[in-house]
Amino acid sequence: MPLTKLFTEHPATVDETYGEHLVMAGGFGLRMILGGLACLIHGLLPFLFVKTGSQQIGTLHERMVTKRNRKKQMPAILDFVI
Repeated sequence: MPLTKLFTEHPATVDETYGEHLVMAGGFGLRMILGGLACLIHGLLPFLFVKTGSQQIGTLHERMVTKRNRKKQMPAILDFVI
């Protein structure tokens, strides 16, 4: 398998370039780390970060599902407009 394919095969399955995927996955990872830290702190001090964990999960899910659905629907929308 060519080396470039290792870096481009999976991003292509989600309609992203390597760079786009790097930014998206990095952003998701950072949000997950920060949300996880907030959950750990919430476990110790239940009056802090009461909704942070669930909000982060909702935000990440929305971004992933909405982005994918929007990209899948884009050609149909463009065909309709043109």
